[in-house]
Amino acid sequence: MTAEQRHNLQAFSDYVRKSLDPTHILSYMTPWLREDEVQYIQAEKNNKGPMEAASLFLKLLLELQVEGWFRGFLDALNHAGYSGLYEAIENWNFQNLEKLEDHRTLLRRLEPEFKARIIPTEILPELAECLITQDYEEIWQVCTNKGPMAGAEKMAECLLRSDKENWPKTLKLALEKDGNIFNELWIIDEGMKAVEMKNVEDDRMENSDIQIFYREDPEDQNLSQNSCPPSEVSHTNLYNPLKPRNYQLELARPAQEGKNTIICAPTGCGKTFVSLLICKHHLLTSPQGRKGKVVFFANHVPVYEQQKTVFSRYFERLGYRVAGISGATAENVPVAQTIENNDIIILTPQILVNNLKNGTIPSLSLFTLMIFDECHNTSKNHPYNMIMFSYLDQKLGGFPDRLPQVIGLTASVGVGDAKNTEEAMAYICKLCASLDASVIATVKENVEELEQVVYKPQKSYLFQVQDRVFGTQKYEQRIVAVHKACRVFRMPDKEEESRICKAMYLYTSHLRKYNDTLIISEDAQMKDALNYLKDFFNNVRAAAFGEIEQELTRRFEEKLPELESVSLDPSNENPKLKDLHLILQEEYHLNPETRTILFVKTRALVDALKKWIEENSALNFLKPGILTGRGKTNNKTGMTLPAQKCVLDTFRASGDNILIATSVADEGIDIAQCNLVILYEYVGNVIRMIQTRGRGRAKGSKCYLLSSNADVIEKEDINLYKEKMMNDSISRLQTWDETVFQERIHHIQNQEKLIRDSQLKPELVPDKQIKRLLCGKCKVLACNTADIRVIEESHYTVIGDDFKKRFVSKPHPKPRSYGGFEKKEKIFCARQDCGHDWGIHVRYKTFEIPVIKIESFVVEDITTGLQQHYPKWKDFPLEKIQFDAKEMSK
Repeated sequence: MTAEQRHNLQAFSDYVRKSLDPTHILSYMTPWLREDEVQYIQAEKNNKGPMEAASLFLKLLLELQVEGWFRGFLDALNHAGYSGLYEAIENWNFQNLEKLEDHRTLLRRLEPEFKARIIPTEILPELAECLITQDYEEIWQVCTNKGPMAGAEKMAECLLRSDKENWPKTLKLALEKDGNIFNELWIIDEGMKAVEMKNVEDDRMENSDIQIFYREDPEDQNLSQNSCPPSEVSHTNLYNPLKPRNYQLELARPAQEGKNTIICAPTGCGKTFVSLLICKHHLLTSPQGRKGKVVFFANHVPVYEQQKTVFSRYFERLGYRVAGISGATAENVPVAQTIENNDIIILTPQILVNNLKNGTIPSLSLFTLMIFDECHNTSKNHPYNMIMFSYLDQKLGGFPDRLPQVIGLTASVGVGDAKNTEEAMAYICKLCASLDASVIATVKENVEELEQVVYKPQKSYLFQVQDRVFGTQKYEQRIVAVHKACRVFRMPDKEEESRICKAMYLYTSHLRKYNDTLIISEDAQMKDALNYLKDFFNNVRAAAFGEIEQELTRRFEEKLPELESVSLDPSNENPKLKDLHLILQEEYHLNPETRTILFVKTRALVDALKKWIEENSALNFLKPGILTGRGKTNNKTGMTLPAQKCVLDTFRASGDNILIATSVADEGIDIAQCNLVILYEYVGNVIRMIQTRGRGRAKGSKCYLLSSNADVIEKEDINLYKEKMMNDSISRLQTWDETVFQERIHHIQNQEKLIRDSQLKPELVPDKQIKRLLCGKCKVLACNTADIRVIEESHYTVIGDDFKKRFVSKPHPKPRSYGGFEKKEKIFCARQDCGHDWGIHVRYKTFEIPVIKIESFVVEDITTGLQQHYPKWKDFPLEKIQFDAKEMSK
């Protein structure tokens, strides 16, 4: 590639980003791209979309120094069907692509109407020549699995990327042939005129009595009035305006009167639809001189994505601008500008907390309405409470005039640790004070209608109680306590201290693994538990394999034949699995269309039960899907957001008839109607009980609790008592005079502020005295605090050649880039019989540097010998010295 070609490709890169989905040509580019780069591009597409993936793809291409890649790139475009882009780059003439911009702008503006009016399968064959083969197949697949609206959304996305200069006219001809009403808006010769007419119509609609158009997907059947089951809802009535039910109007009423309200109603009754009603009313009735601005908070990213889609679908067609920001997108989105430029903003709450703290968002007065989904979380240090602290400081500080209205949504307000109704009422009042709510809205006038829509599943219990010491959370806590104590254990003889601490570290680590194994054996198959142990010892052999590890491994291997024999003996089958087997066989025999959610405690148990179902010949009629959270456990990453969405879409489309899920599925996520909920050793507080039970929404639903743990049984009984106590408490509070209730709330707010102000933690005073960091396992010296440098506020490295001699590196199992860092290797204590994980080795700008984690070390005072362990850097009063490139160059 010549320098001129490289320069031109960089100059015209915007055209490539707008048209190319690089995943369609990656198979042609393998001679020039590494496998990890290909995976990184694919992940970027899955997480951020094709345009971001194309940006990364171009960046990697332009960094290539080998010959032949430019011609290979052009050939790949040609083979994949990107004829327009191929010709433009071949001739460095982008006029034909430039001409498409007006049509792309028009389609973006009309996209809500496009999604509402287009049935993709009816015009897709006519558009084949305008689409890449993979795009064509994906549109068809989305239509089949998710329905016409999702398919139309996918079609619009693909057309917006199309590099074929004739796609606008081809679409016009296809619409005319089909007689589609969208054809009246698709005026391609006067595109901007059509957009302007649409804006005029939208402005006119703002002053009229707008009805919300609600597409009734299978999972939304309870949201509003439509008595047809999903299979009977044809595409002709999917987009008709749907009236809210009477109980939904009842729930919305206090909020529409301008009152700060907590809406407490069962899972599946359509609280999201109620929030749409409130939001619409608020935007239409905002005081003169002040434009409405709504923020909707969702705790979890899957819920955020779901609500962002819902609000966009129903408000963009009315002329309102909707945007969303989550932790996954915040780095690349200007938060203040996004809030300023949109009418409705969907946020994960930590985004607002961070921007209030750094001053990017000056105050909550920017908003006129705040809606908190799953508002029962507004307590302690939850981001919801951090937001409301800011609100209450402003209110109690004498500046309440421009505060936003507050709405909370929940299936259960909870009662905390209340032992009686009086204590429960106090707990609920505190929640109301935290949200500045003067009303708790529940369904009272339209209970019969609600009960016809939301079915409370019949609950059954299967208990086989066993008392045990090992294989319990209590034993785990004891081991963890010993594990922590041995980190800071001190002796005059430092060599002996190191030997004992390392030995205790190893023994407690192995005891924790054996305890975990017993827990797995208690809940799943013995062979799953044994495989867990075998994997652990394989990892032990692969790491530093000292005398203690060798001895512990030898003991395990001596017992392994006996353990193998026991695990394969059919008489040792877990009795809970027998019960689960019987439940599933019976329920699916009675109703082959049964749809099940099986809740479990851990990701490991999700995998184990899926494997058990698939290996059980009597259960081969089941098609299990799995749904877990996104966090990390034991260096294994949970499900990505695209993977979660894919699982939910498949389950909604009846692709799977049983979903095995952890707690990620019990709060907020819209899941298709189920008639069987099984809680497998799964119990939490009363809020979680109500939410998980609420997943069984179909008429005649059943809920089973399977447990052999006496504590679980007792806790479930307590939850049932607390649920009744909560309902009684709400009913009593609703009889209070509103003025009296508000006075009580105001009193609580003042008391809580006094407590909050008195407990403000002073900022940590940096400790300038030099201390030593010792390996948390073997106590060998790692570095002095004087050699630690801070990079971009939250990453810590160590300078100097001495530290480099104290660790060894191994290739990282999942190398990737994040922010300005390229993660390349893991680093471990270099002591031969230790190998403790110290952190990672990264490329930062032009530097190859270690990044350490404080939890892997013990901090020792050089003068006194006192040792402390800090789980997080923010807890360590380190004098922060910023990373300096000049210092590194020395």
